[in-house]
Amino acid sequence: MLPGDPGHHGGVPAFALPENLADSVRSDHSARRDAWLAALPRLVGEFATRWSLTIGPPFQPGGRTAWVAPARDHAGRDLVLKLAWQHDEARDEAAGLRAWAGGGVARLHANATAAATSVLLLERCRPGIPLGEALPEAEQDAIVADLLKRLWKAPADPAVFRPLQVMCDSWATGFQQRLATAPGRVDPGLARAAIELLRTLPATADRPVLLATDLHAGNILAADREPWLAIDPKPYLGDPAYDPVQHLLNCDQRLNADPIALAGRMADLLDLDPDRLRRWLFARCVQESLDQPGLRQVAARLAPA
Repeated sequence: MLPGDPGHHGGVPAFALPENLADSVRSDHSARRDAWLAALPRLVGEFATRWSLTIGPPFQPGGRTAWVAPARDHAGRDLVLKLAWQHDEARDEAAGLRAWAGGGVARLHANATAAATSVLLLERCRPGIPLGEALPEAEQDAIVADLLKRLWKAPADPAVFRPLQVMCDSWATGFQQRLATAPGRVDPGLARAAIELLRTLPATADRPVLLATDLHAGNILAADREPWLAIDPKPYLGDPAYDPVQHLLNCDQRLNADPIALAGRMADLLDLDPDRLRRWLFARCVQESLDQPGLRQVAARLAPA
């Protein structure tokens, strides 16, 4: 246990699961993920020993793909131990953190892989309050933009990182397959336009940069080393106009009220082509609309002429 943390008592804690992770594995109905979950207590113990860590209970309710808990090493440093189910989009998280070297992101102290698990030892952000809980949406925009501009300056090595085209092609294919089993749920014209953009926009970027791809107010934490640090990146190389899209998708009220103005505001803050950002936002809204029907109207307003 970690001394000084609320709710901690002496001895070794019983293994606990974050609520969201347990729910995610249950709903997945996957024998592989069930086996992964069963192996987590052993893996946590193994890496606590390997890296000489004292581990606290996991953060609650946590994320849906990783077991994440506060830790302290033999030197007394405040750290975070993260054991993540290896999924394709997050494959290069450790490589991205090394490339960013703590500039705008939590520092990576060590990493390893074991039994379908990515294991990362990270800087702990204190007080760790998510940006989404600390500031209203409109005030989040400038912080998101400042972080993105810093992240884009990192070395973008095509020998290490996959192009954004890989992820977009996968999304386009998956979207088409789901549409085939649920015809009529999305306007066919909007669906065709979105699929075409997902397949063609990545190749027309004027410059490739190292993208976070999942930067939003829930993945930005208040810290003491810097005011705000990003966590949980999913790095790819590609179009900077793609990178603010996840933040915009999370700005529900403004996205529904005036998506064109919202895209324009972020484009101004990031010195991006507003039409290009709008096209990315349109494509993602259409893609996500199978699970979030409210995005269909947003997509219709963003549709290219």
